[in-house]
Amino acid sequence: MRPLIAQLRAEVTMVATNGETLFLTLGIPVVFLLFFATVHVLPTGVDHPVDFLVPGILALAVMATSMTALSIGTGFERGYGVLKRLGSTPLGRPRLLGAKILAVLGIELVQAGVLIAVGALLGWHPGGPGGSACIGWAVVAMALGTLAFGGFGLVLAGVLKPLVNLAVVNALFVILLLLGGMLVPLDKLPSWLADISKVLPAAALADALHAALGQGVPPTASDWVVLVIWAVAAPVVAARTFRWE
Repeated sequence: MRPLIAQLRAEVTMVATNGETLFLTLGIPVVFLLFFATVHVLPTGVDHPVDFLVPGILALAVMATSMTALSIGTGFERGYGVLKRLGSTPLGRPRLLGAKILAVLGIELVQAGVLIAVGALLGWHPGGPGGSACIGWAVVAMALGTLAFGGFGLVLAGVLKPLVNLAVVNALFVILLLLGGMLVPLDKLPSWLADISKVLPAAALADALHAALGQGVPPTASDWVVLVIWAVAAPVVAARTFRWE
Protein backbone atom coordinates (compact mmCIF):
# COMPACT_ATOMS: atom_id res chain seq x y z
CA MET A 1 0.00 0.00 0.00
CA ARG A 2 2.86 2.37 0.82
CA PRO A 3 4.38 2.24 -2.71
CA LEU A 4 0.96 3.01 -4.20
CA ILE A 5 0.46 6.03 -1.92
CA ALA A 6 3.97 7.28 -2.67
CA GLN A 7 3.41 7.02 -6.42
CA LEU A 8 -0.02 8.64 -6.13
CA ARG A 9 1.59 11.54 -4.27
CA ALA A 10 4.18 11.81 -7.02
CA GLU A 11 1.51 11.78 -9.74
CA VAL A 12 -0.49 14.53 -8.04
CA THR A 13 2.64 16.61 -7.40
CA MET A 14 3.65 16.38 -11.07
CA VAL A 15 0.23 17.63 -12.14
CA ALA A 16 0.15 20.41 -9.54
CA THR A 17 3.57 21.72 -10.53
CA ASN A 18 3.14 21.43 -14.31
CA GLY A 19 1.73 24.66 -15.71
CA GLU A 20 0.79 23.16 -19.07
CA THR A 21 -1.17 20.32 -17.45
CA LEU A 22 -2.95 22.70 -15.07
CA PHE A 23 -3.93 24.92 -17.98
CA LEU A 24 -5.22 21.94 -19.96
CA THR A 25 -7.20 20.38 -17.11
CA LEU A 26 -8.45 23.48 -15.26
CA GLY A 27 -7.60 26.59 -17.24
CA ILE A 28 -9.15 25.70 -20.59
CA PRO A 29 -12.49 24.44 -19.17
CA VAL A 30 -12.90 27.48 -16.90
CA VAL A 31 -11.93 29.92 -19.67
CA PHE A 32 -14.37 28.26 -22.08
CA LEU A 33 -17.16 28.41 -19.50
CA LEU A 34 -16.56 32.06 -18.61
CA PHE A 35 -16.18 33.18 -22.21
CA PHE A 36 -19.04 31.35 -23.87
CA ALA A 37 -21.45 31.94 -20.95
CA THR A 38 -20.96 35.69 -21.23
CA VAL A 39 -20.35 36.11 -24.97
CA HIS A 40 -23.36 34.55 -26.67
CA VAL A 41 -21.83 33.33 -29.90
CA LEU A 42 -22.73 29.65 -29.68
CA PRO A 43 -26.10 28.31 -30.93
CA THR A 44 -26.91 26.56 -27.64
CA GLY A 45 -30.65 26.69 -28.26
CA VAL A 46 -31.48 27.77 -24.67
CA ASP A 47 -32.29 31.13 -23.10
CA HIS A 48 -29.42 30.88 -20.62
CA PRO A 49 -26.30 29.43 -22.34
CA VAL A 50 -24.68 28.57 -19.01
CA ASP A 51 -27.37 25.90 -18.46
CA PHE A 52 -26.14 24.13 -21.61
CA LEU A 53 -22.46 24.91 -21.13
CA VAL A 54 -21.82 23.61 -17.60
CA PRO A 55 -22.69 19.95 -18.36
CA GLY A 56 -20.92 20.12 -21.73
CA ILE A 57 -17.74 21.59 -20.30
CA LEU A 58 -17.77 19.03 -17.49
CA ALA A 59 -17.63 16.43 -20.27
CA LEU A 60 -14.81 18.41 -21.90
CA ALA A 61 -12.90 18.41 -18.59
CA VAL A 62 -13.23 14.63 -18.26
CA MET A 63 -11.90 14.20 -21.78
CA ALA A 64 -9.03 16.65 -21.23
CA THR A 65 -7.87 14.87 -18.07
CA SER A 66 -8.47 11.20 -18.75
CA MET A 67 -7.43 11.23 -22.41
CA THR A 68 -5.25 14.20 -23.34
CA ALA A 69 -3.29 14.86 -20.13
CA LEU A 70 -2.94 11.16 -19.29
CA SER A 71 -1.82 10.27 -22.81
CA ILE A 72 0.74 13.06 -23.10
CA GLY A 73 2.23 12.46 -19.66
CA THR A 74 2.34 8.68 -20.04
CA GLY A 75 3.73 8.93 -23.57
CA PHE A 76 6.71 11.03 -22.50
CA GLU A 77 7.32 8.83 -19.45
CA ARG A 78 7.40 5.82 -21.75
CA GLY A 79 9.68 7.57 -24.23
CA TYR A 80 12.15 8.56 -21.50
CA GLY A 81 12.20 5.03 -20.05
CA VAL A 82 10.50 6.08 -16.80
CA LEU A 83 7.74 3.48 -17.07
CA LYS A 84 10.21 0.67 -17.68
CA ARG A 85 12.19 1.60 -14.58
CA LEU A 86 9.15 2.11 -12.34
CA GLY A 87 7.61 -1.15 -13.55
CA SER A 88 10.68 -3.07 -12.39
CA THR A 89 10.66 -1.55 -8.87
CA PRO A 90 8.64 -2.88 -5.89
CA LEU A 91 5.89 -0.51 -7.05
CA GLY A 92 5.12 -2.84 -9.98
CA ARG A 93 3.01 -2.14 -13.02
CA PRO A 94 -0.46 -2.75 -11.46
CA ARG A 95 0.13 -0.21 -8.68
CA LEU A 96 1.70 2.23 -11.14
CA LEU A 97 -1.46 2.12 -13.27
CA GLY A 98 -3.59 2.27 -10.14
CA ALA A 99 -1.83 5.44 -9.01
CA LYS A 100 -2.38 7.05 -12.42
CA ILE A 101 -6.09 6.16 -12.38
CA LEU A 102 -6.57 7.49 -8.84
CA ALA A 103 -4.74 10.69 -9.77
CA VAL A 104 -7.04 11.18 -12.78
CA LEU A 105 -10.13 10.66 -10.60
CA GLY A 106 -8.83 13.11 -8.01
CA ILE A 107 -8.18 15.77 -10.66
CA GLU A 108 -11.67 15.25 -12.08
CA LEU A 109 -13.21 15.82 -8.64
CA VAL A 110 -11.36 19.13 -8.39
CA GLN A 111 -12.44 20.06 -11.92
CA ALA A 112 -16.07 19.28 -11.17
CA GLY A 113 -15.99 21.35 -7.98
CA VAL A 114 -14.41 24.34 -9.71
CA LEU A 115 -16.70 24.23 -12.76
CA ILE A 116 -19.85 23.80 -10.68
CA ALA A 117 -18.83 26.71 -8.46
CA VAL A 118 -18.09 28.94 -11.48
CA GLY A 119 -21.36 27.84 -13.10
CA ALA A 120 -23.29 28.72 -9.94
CA LEU A 121 -21.71 32.18 -9.91
CA LEU A 122 -22.83 32.60 -13.52
CA GLY A 123 -26.41 31.66 -12.62
CA TRP A 124 -26.47 27.96 -13.52
CA HIS A 125 -29.40 26.00 -12.08
CA PRO A 126 -28.72 22.22 -11.87
CA GLY A 127 -31.60 20.35 -13.42
CA GLY A 128 -32.99 23.56 -14.92
CA PRO A 129 -34.97 26.29 -13.16
CA GLY A 130 -37.06 24.69 -10.43
CA GLY A 131 -35.68 21.23 -11.22
CA SER A 132 -33.25 18.90 -9.53
CA ALA A 133 -30.16 17.30 -11.06
CA CYS A 134 -29.68 13.52 -11.26
CA ILE A 135 -26.26 13.59 -9.57
CA GLY A 136 -25.93 9.81 -9.35
CA TRP A 137 -26.46 9.29 -13.07
CA ALA A 138 -23.99 12.08 -13.83
CA VAL A 139 -21.31 10.44 -11.65
CA VAL A 140 -21.80 7.07 -13.35
CA ALA A 141 -21.63 8.69 -16.80
CA MET A 142 -18.42 10.53 -15.89
CA ALA A 143 -16.87 7.30 -14.56
CA LEU A 144 -17.67 5.48 -17.80
CA GLY A 145 -16.36 8.41 -19.81
CA THR A 146 -13.14 8.34 -17.79
CA LEU A 147 -12.63 4.67 -18.63
CA ALA A 148 -13.35 5.24 -22.31
CA PHE A 149 -11.13 8.29 -22.74
CA GLY A 150 -8.44 6.85 -20.49
CA GLY A 151 -8.35 3.80 -22.73
CA PHE A 152 -8.03 6.03 -25.79
CA GLY A 153 -5.17 7.93 -24.18
CA LEU A 154 -3.26 4.81 -23.17
CA VAL A 155 -3.68 3.24 -26.62
CA LEU A 156 -2.01 6.27 -28.19
CA ALA A 157 0.64 6.62 -25.47
CA GLY A 158 1.49 2.94 -25.67
CA VAL A 159 2.10 2.64 -29.40
CA LEU A 160 3.23 6.08 -30.65
CA LYS A 161 6.44 8.01 -30.15
CA PRO A 162 6.03 10.86 -27.64
CA LEU A 163 5.97 13.76 -30.10
CA VAL A 164 3.70 11.90 -32.53
CA ASN A 165 1.40 11.02 -29.64
CA LEU A 166 1.35 14.68 -28.57
CA ALA A 167 0.18 15.77 -32.01
CA VAL A 168 -2.35 12.97 -32.49
CA VAL A 169 -4.00 13.23 -29.07
CA ASN A 170 -4.36 17.01 -29.36
CA ALA A 171 -5.91 16.64 -32.82
CA LEU A 172 -8.28 13.97 -31.48
CA PHE A 173 -9.22 16.26 -28.58
CA VAL A 174 -10.20 19.06 -30.97
CA ILE A 175 -12.17 16.70 -33.23
CA LEU A 176 -14.12 15.18 -30.33
CA LEU A 177 -14.70 18.64 -28.86
CA LEU A 178 -16.24 19.86 -32.10
CA LEU A 179 -18.29 16.70 -32.67
CA GLY A 180 -19.15 15.92 -29.06
CA GLY A 181 -22.05 18.29 -28.43
CA MET A 182 -20.09 19.93 -25.62
CA LEU A 183 -20.20 23.48 -26.96
CA VAL A 184 -22.65 23.16 -29.86
CA PRO A 185 -25.76 20.91 -29.77
CA LEU A 186 -25.60 17.92 -32.08
CA ASP A 187 -28.78 19.02 -33.87
CA LYS A 188 -26.85 22.03 -35.18
CA LEU A 189 -24.48 19.72 -37.08
CA PRO A 190 -25.24 18.28 -40.53
CA SER A 191 -27.39 15.18 -40.07
CA TRP A 192 -24.75 12.76 -41.38
CA LEU A 193 -22.13 14.24 -39.06
CA ALA A 194 -24.50 14.13 -36.09
CA ASP A 195 -25.16 10.44 -36.80
CA ILE A 196 -21.43 9.71 -36.68
CA SER A 197 -21.05 11.75 -33.49
CA LYS A 198 -23.73 9.77 -31.68
CA VAL A 199 -21.62 6.61 -31.69
CA LEU A 200 -18.61 8.39 -30.16
CA PRO A 201 -18.05 8.55 -26.38
CA ALA A 202 -17.70 12.34 -26.39
CA ALA A 203 -21.24 12.89 -27.61
CA ALA A 204 -22.66 10.15 -25.38
CA LEU A 205 -21.01 11.62 -22.29
CA ALA A 206 -22.03 15.19 -23.10
CA ASP A 207 -25.60 14.09 -23.85
CA ALA A 208 -25.78 12.08 -20.62
CA LEU A 209 -24.56 15.05 -18.56
CA HIS A 210 -26.93 17.44 -20.34
CA ALA A 211 -29.79 15.10 -19.43
CA ALA A 212 -28.75 14.43 -15.82
CA LEU A 213 -27.48 17.89 -14.86
CA GLY A 214 -29.17 20.16 -17.37
CA GLN A 215 -32.67 18.67 -17.55
CA GLY A 216 -32.79 16.58 -14.38
CA VAL A 217 -33.74 13.38 -16.22
CA PRO A 218 -31.91 10.03 -16.63
CA PRO A 219 -29.70 9.68 -19.73
CA THR A 220 -31.14 7.72 -22.64
CA ALA A 221 -30.50 4.02 -23.16
CA SER A 222 -28.50 4.74 -26.31
CA ASP A 223 -26.12 6.99 -24.36
CA TRP A 224 -25.54 4.24 -21.80
CA VAL A 225 -24.93 1.65 -24.51
CA VAL A 226 -22.34 3.83 -26.27
CA LEU A 227 -20.58 4.72 -23.01
CA VAL A 228 -20.45 1.13 -21.77
CA ILE A 229 -19.14 -0.23 -25.08
CA TRP A 230 -16.33 2.33 -25.24
CA ALA A 231 -15.60 2.03 -21.50
CA VAL A 232 -14.97 -1.69 -22.01
CA ALA A 233 -13.45 -1.71 -25.50
CA ALA A 234 -10.90 1.11 -25.14
CA PRO A 235 -9.18 -0.21 -21.97
CA VAL A 236 -9.11 -3.75 -23.42
CA VAL A 237 -7.39 -2.49 -26.57
CA ALA A 238 -4.99 -0.45 -24.44
CA ALA A 239 -4.10 -3.49 -22.33
CA ARG A 240 -3.40 -5.56 -25.45
CA THR A 241 -1.37 -2.96 -27.33
CA PHE A 242 0.47 -0.98 -24.64
CA ARG A 243 4.26 -1.27 -24.79
CA TRP A 244 6.17 -0.21 -21.69
CA GLU A 245 9.27 0.80 -23.62
